[in-house]
Amino acid sequence: MKLVVDASVAIKWMIDEPDSELADQLLDGGHDFLAPELIVAEIISAAWKKRRMGSIGAAQYDDIVLRVADGPITYRPMRPLAASAAALARELDHPVYDCFYLALAEAENVPLVTADRRLVAALGTTPLAGRVQPLQ
Repeated sequence: MKLVVDASVAIKWMIDEPDSELADQLLDGGHDFLAPELIVAEIISAAWKKRRMGSIGAAQYDDIVLRVADGPITYRPMRPLAASAAALARELDHPVYDCFYLALAEAENVPLVTADRRLVAALGTTPLAGRVQPLQ
């Protein structure tokens, strides 16, 4: 089964944090993972923040940078998703970064798995709420 995953899930594959075991279970499910190329910057940025705070060491940071390139995710270009992501951001009054993942899920007609509670809450009772699966 194809799934879109966002950085809130993918970072849990690389750094031990709450709900990492749930994210790991996704890896064992035989899924094909998709994400907009934006996820590369978001994962590395999250790792950089953890490195800066001292939560991870230099070796783990460098490993994450390498793993992003060779990980289980098939990257999709962002440009074809831009108009849809922008419209979703306007409609939901939510950051466009998250809306790129939602736009890809819509384009591929597959679920988006996220650990981002704010995104799940933003979708609330909208017709898009069924497109998103909270990590659980």
